[in-house]
Order: sequence, then C-alpha cells, then structure tokens
Amino acid sequence: MRFYPRSLFGRLIIVFLVGLIVAQGVSLMIVLQDRGEFLSRTSGVQSVRRIADTVILFDTASMSERERLVKLLSAPSMRIIITPELTRMPSTSAFREKNDSPQVVLFTTILQRILGREREMRLFVLDPQQGEHIGHHRGRLHSSIYAQIRLRDGPWVVFDSQLQPEAWTWPYRALLSALVLIVAVVLLAIFGVRWVTRPLKHFAAAATELGKNINRPPLAETGPLEVIQASRALNGMQTRLSRYLNDRTRILAAMSHDLKTPITRMRLRAELLDDEKIKEKFTRDLSELEAMVTGTLDFMRGIETGEVIQPLDINALLESIQDDARESGQSISITGRASMPYLCRPQAIKRCLSNLLENAIKYGSSAQVQVMQLPASLHIIISDQGPGVPADQLERLFDPFYRLESSRNRDHGGTGLGLTIARSIAEQHGGTLTLKNGFRQGLECHLDLPIST
Repeated sequence: MRFYPRSLFGRLIIVFLVGLIVAQGVSLMIVLQDRGEFLSRTSGVQSVRRIADTVILFDTASMSERERLVKLLSAPSMRIIITPELTRMPSTSAFREKNDSPQVVLFTTILQRILGREREMRLFVLDPQQGEHIGHHRGRLHSSIYAQIRLRDGPWVVFDSQLQPEAWTWPYRALLSALVLIVAVVLLAIFGVRWVTRPLKHFAAAATELGKNINRPPLAETGPLEVIQASRALNGMQTRLSRYLNDRTRILAAMSHDLKTPITRMRLRAELLDDEKIKEKFTRDLSELEAMVTGTLDFMRGIETGEVIQPLDINALLESIQDDARESGQSISITGRASMPYLCRPQAIKRCLSNLLENAIKYGSSAQVQVMQLPASLHIIISDQGPGVPADQLERLFDPFYRLESSRNRDHGGTGLGLTIARSIAEQHGGTLTLKNGFRQGLECHLDLPIST
C-alpha cells in the first residue's frame, strides 16, 4: 500500500509541505526556548530590583522600623532576616562560594548599579534542575536568589527569594504567524508546481495521442527549457516516424498494385494450358496470390489515418451490415444498443466491424453481436459457433498472413489480414481488440473503444 502520491505534482507538494512544516517547527521550538529564557531572566531582574529597593528602605529606617518592615515585607516567596553578623550559607551544594554563572553576574551588576559598587554583598542563585533545591511553591520547584547585603550602619540583611516563573501560555501570535506563512507558501507552491508540471501533462497526453494518430498536430514547444527540449525531440520523432510509415505504405501499395498486372497476364496464359490438372493448380495459386495482393491493399487502406473524425451511429451501422448479410443468406443477431453516437473515423470502424463479422460467419456459419455502452467505453463482443482456436495461438492470429497448422483459413480461404486490419483500426482509436475462446465453442472478439471526453 502506497502512502505517497504517484503524480509529480503531488510529490512536489508533499516535499514542499513537509520541508516547510519541519522548518517552521524547528523555528518555533527555538523561539519558545528563547521566550522561556527571556521570561525567566525578566522574573529574576524584578526580584533583584525588589531586593535593592528593600535595602534602600532599610538604610533610612531605624532599628524598630526595620523589625516592622521585615514582618510587613516577608512573604513565602521572599524571606527577609536582619542579622548583625554575616551568616553561613544554607546547607546545600547548589549554592557555591564562587557562583559566576551569567545570571549571577547580571543580578550582581544590577544591585551594584542601584546600591553602589562599594556596597558589601554576596549573591547566589539556585537552579533546581541542577540537583538540590531550597524552596517549593505549590508543589513546583523554583529557582532561588540568596543574597546577603550589608546596610550602611553595619547590620546585614539576608534575602531568600524564590523566582516566580511566568505562567506558561500558548504563543498564539507566533503560531498564527507560522500558520499564515505555511498557508501562503503552500498556495504559492501549488500554483508554482502546477505551472511547472502542466507542460509535462500536455507532453504525456501528446505522447499518448501519438500512438493513436501519427499525423496529429505537433506539440507546442512551450514551458521550461527541459520540457521544450523534450517536446522538440517528440515532434522530431513524430516527423520521422510519419515519413517512414508513409514511405512504407506507398511502397507496399505500389508493389501490390503493380503485381496485379503480371498476375492478370499469368491468369490469361494459364487459360491457354491444355492440361486441366496443371491449369487448375496454376489457377488456384494465382487466386491465392491475387487474394494476398488485394488483402495487402486493404491493409494499407486500413492503417491510413486521413479520414476525418465525426459522430457515427453504431446501431445503424450494425443494422446495415446485418441487412446486407441477410440478403446473402447469412445470419447476424444483435443484442444491446449504443446509447450515443461514437466519435470515430466511420469508414475505418465499418471496415473493422465488417472484417470481424465476416470472420465469424466464415468460420462459424453465423455471428452474434453484443453491444454494451459503458461510462468510459463502447464494448462490442462478436462471437461465432465455430471450432475455436488453441489458446496459445490466439495472439498470433493478429500477425499478417499468419495461418494455423490446422487453419480455419485453409478450409475457408482468406489471407490472414482481416484481424490485423481490425486491430490496427481499433488501436488507431485508442481501443483494444482481443480474442477469447467461447465458454463451450467458437471464438469471441472483444472490441473495446474508449469514449473521448
């Protein structure tokens, strides 16, 4: 089972879309990480400024006022203690005597800028992701600032402040921006890929049509340079093939036509022979040779494609062939009907059906025609009640002048070109002609002609 499109258009769109989504996803992760670091740093700066403002307030307050301020300003997120001597560090290895992380340097610089560089202070930052932790807030671990700052009159004030992280929210603006970018690029990719692949689609259609009509108009040489080169090569190939086929057709037709004159002379001379047995043999061989020449001319006319395409009433055509056969004492039965006229080369289709019906009558005494109008094609089955054909010989019946070992042809005459001409006409119309043995006896010819849209 395939999970990717088979067309070039679909595959290019998938490549663009996957690449764009991956690139936007990586960019969004980087933005979110930078956003988190910025918010964390901003939160720490606010705590440090609060510490500096508190120190300035304590500097101007008396001892009794300081005790009231400690009770007033202390909170679970920031504990404040005033002590006459420098206290020992908390019992945790996460605080180090020489804490020189970028965050500590930033916080220390801010305090020195506000309080002055001559101020004695010690500052440490605890990151709970590094191992140990000091504070909890509603069950979550937080970074903490532990600062010891000396007041102007000698005492030390100790701050144990937990950094409150910003509540995480979806970056709706970033997501919306990424979504708009993805939609815009996808629309542009669809337009661009369709613009690039449209000439390839026309090229494929022209190559398919070339098999049906070698004299079709040349393909327009437009599009990207590579497509123009391919179109030019296809047009050149079509010109050479058309010239070759036309030359071959003219040569074979001329040879077949010119052979009729010596055959006629030989037939006249054979009539002058006195020996009836020899005369009969000559006449039989000349009749067979003349039939081959006539069949070759019919074959040449059958592969010509100069006839104009126009609507044809298949029902009326089959009924006219049926009436002609009835006048000759032959039987053709028809079931089913075509619901619409068929666009084709009328004389070529008439020759195709006539050859198939003549074969059916010749080898099976009668012919049965079944017409089925399908949504995308016209399907015609012509069957007979003859002896049938070995399964391994069915396809070879389409070879020109081919005869079976126990041939139905030898008993009934013919040159072996009828089926060849019929298949050639079917293929010119983009259809197929296949042979199958009947369920009990006889041969079935399945003619499938596509409906042009």
